[in-house]
Amino acid sequence: MQVYKPQINLARPTAVRMWLVSLCALLAIFQSSLSDAFASLILAATAVVAAVLTEALIYFRTARSGTIKDGSAVTSALVLTLLLPNHLHPIYAAMGAAFAMTVVKHSFGGLGANWMNPAVGGWLFIRFSWPQIFNNALENSRLTQIAEGLSRGLLDPEGSPLGIIKLMGIEAHTSGPAFLDELLVSFLNDGLFSLAKLEFPRMYIELFNASAPGIIADRGVFALLLGTVLIAASQVTRGWIPAVYAIAYLTLVRLFGAMPFGGAFAKGDIFFGLFSGGVLAAAFLLVSDPVTGPKSNYGALAVSIAAGALTFLFRYPGLEPYAAFFVIPAINTVIPLIRDIESRTLYKRQ
Repeated sequence: MQVYKPQINLARPTAVRMWLVSLCALLAIFQSSLSDAFASLILAATAVVAAVLTEALIYFRTARSGTIKDGSAVTSALVLTLLLPNHLHPIYAAMGAAFAMTVVKHSFGGLGANWMNPAVGGWLFIRFSWPQIFNNALENSRLTQIAEGLSRGLLDPEGSPLGIIKLMGIEAHTSGPAFLDELLVSFLNDGLFSLAKLEFPRMYIELFNASAPGIIADRGVFALLLGTVLIAASQVTRGWIPAVYAIAYLTLVRLFGAMPFGGAFAKGDIFFGLFSGGVLAAAFLLVSDPVTGPKSNYGALAVSIAAGALTFLFRYPGLEPYAAFFVIPAINTVIPLIRDIESRTLYKRQ
């Protein structure tokens, strides 16, 4: 008898994976906190305490076996924090974390049995339970300003999203001298990017140097980028999944991403598309989640491409700034079907 199993077993134990993801999220949260009087850290601490206490209470009341030492509750709370506006009141982070643990995770059997990523479930709970409060916390954020400009009919001839902000007469938020942007952009364009015949746009240093309001994943994108390198090097997930997701998404951004902003075909801004809207967090922390994803490489490949395409459709034609966080639960709903197909077609015995 021969068993065919075309899947890859991750090299790290669950607890190690969880703590590495927590470290990645914490790096981004810390970067964000440096420019908001540590409000981001307070939000994260509140979410972590709520998640851990909720899980401990569930274990106590149900007498179920389990341990908080695996880090899953902390990880879910920190990833949830990444998806939240940094000016959101901590009480909402606490309620979102408690919902993620109670409803999304443990009502389906606990770690490894949940069909949706708990952090995304907590985010959806906050977003739809208190939509006005959520939107108010994002007031004056870059993506909110761009949406407001588009609603007023402002279009940039170059198809630049940040060009819409310039047309609105809003000065860019920078935490350093104005020449910093010019210095860094010139260095990148004359060096690294010139080798690939790419040009880094002006006034985009703000994407890496947080100062404006926004979700914490966007405000800590530089640290998050470093964290994703750590995750990839540590084999926490199948490293090619974020790459496939990003390639599918950015290809569509490049081809069609400028059109909603007044630009032409094949002029889309891939830098803005990748480093805003929580796309990095979605690629490395959500799409590649082994618990809520397919088991086979074939299934993971299909899901990654579909998630990238849906992220583009929801964000650009659909004008939803945080489309990536809606795509994840949409994809999660079809994972049971994909796993059933995998079991019937890939895991055959002879």
